[in-house]
This record gives sequence, C-alpha cells and structure tokens, in this order.
Amino acid sequence: MSMGERIGLLSFLIAVLLLFFAVELAVIPLVGFILLCIAAPFFPRFSFFLPIISRGTSGKKAVALTFDDGPDPLSTPVLLRLLLKHQIKATFFVTGKNTAEHPELIKEILHYGHSIGNHSYTHNNLLMFRSSKFIAREIESAQNVLNNFGVIPLAFRPPVGITGPRLRPALLKTGMYTVNFSCRGPDAGNRWIKGLSKKILRRIRPEDIIALHDVRPHNPLLFASWIDEIELILSGIKDKGIEVLPLGEIIGRPVMKTEIDGMKPNLDF
Repeated sequence: MSMGERIGLLSFLIAVLLLFFAVELAVIPLVGFILLCIAAPFFPRFSFFLPIISRGTSGKKAVALTFDDGPDPLSTPVLLRLLLKHQIKATFFVTGKNTAEHPELIKEILHYGHSIGNHSYTHNNLLMFRSSKFIAREIESAQNVLNNFGVIPLAFRPPVGITGPRLRPALLKTGMYTVNFSCRGPDAGNRWIKGLSKKILRRIRPEDIIALHDVRPHNPLLFASWIDEIELILSGIKDKGIEVLPLGEIIGRPVMKTEIDGMKPNLDF
C-alpha cells in the first residue's frame, strides 16, 4: 500500500469518526486528502503515489550526476568530453525519440562507461495526467528502442519529475523503479543558464542526486556559457571535497542491465 493509499484510508476513517460529532467537520479530512493528491505530483521527492528515490544511501561524502532529455548531437558529445576530462561517470536519462534519432550517441555514452535510464519516449510534460495505457506505452516504447543497444534500463525518471497514481502499475509491469533528484538549478531544460553553477554548488550536499540536462540551450548564443557552467560545476564539486560516484553506487541498486541473453552492449560505431 502506497503512502497516498494509507493517507486516504486514514482520512476516510477520521471523516467517519467526525460524523458522530459534527457532519460539517467530516468533510475537512476528505478535502485535505484531495488537495494533497492534487499537490503531490509536483513534489519530485514526495513518495506519495509510489516509492521515489531522490537521494543516495551510500554513507559516503559523494553525489551522483544525472542528465536528462538527450541525447543531443550538439551538446552530448561536448558533455562526454568534459566528463572524461574529470573522470566522472554519470547517468543519462534519455528519451526514446532522441535515442532512435541519434543511436550513435547512445553507443558513445555506453562506450565511456556511463549508465542509461528511461525518460519516456516523447518527454510529454503532462505524461502523468494521461491514461495508464498511454503512460505504459511511453515507457515501454523507450525500453524497446534502448534494448537494441543491449541494455535494459531499470531506473525511470518521469518528465519534469512529475509523478502520479498511474505510474506505479506501469513500472511494476516492466520491473522498473523511479529515480528523481534532490538537487537541481533549476535550469528549465537549459533555458536558464546564468548562474547555474552557483545555484548547484550552493545547494549541493552529500548523497544528492543532481539533475541537469544534456540538451543544447534554447538560445544558441548561450552554448559556450552552458559549457562553462558545467565545467564550473564539475570542478566546484571536487573543490568541496565531494566525490562524484555512479548513480547505482550512490543508491545501492543497478541503474540498468548490461547484458541480454548473454550478449554485451552493442557498442559498434
């Protein structure tokens, strides 16, 4: 039983008890529960509808870096070079659509030892408000594309970090779990670049799961600034004496399977 289900049951029982004292009071816990259901999807760390991993449990002075919405043929290769320079392994939550359009970038991500998570097929910001079948189709379609590379993502990050009651059955069907984040700019999908590194480095704490994006800035003139901000983040984390570890190591569970029927990931370029 999820937290939401437990709170719903408790709200109902309280409403029943209040009926014996004042009928008008019985509506209060029910209205409160409804308001909570409306608000809960927009809190990425709130495990209301299903369990959500948003921080690590390693006990180490370390964080995990994650990048959403790619791969992007302009920005992802540049990011991969920066990560290689700093000897950092990250997790890329990719969309099925971008994966299908740029398969060579998935191979490159895997080649450099990074992990891959599922970020839905089309990145519909309102995905969690669609039907159960639609949500399941989005997740499974992305899985099918990624299976071509010999990997099966186990971690799913919903678009914009929004969750909902229809997500849990879709993930149970695929054997996946939800990973959100505890630290972000926010950068609004690289729309807001200015001061990104300062925002991240001011908020960062050990065990954080940091959410960034590897898509090109919406303003092409900000591309160089985005690279500089990522460089500042990577070097700034090190200056704080914080280690960057793979997401799987921080949360204590695999992010993806790397073998299918005994075959290694397909990394042929």
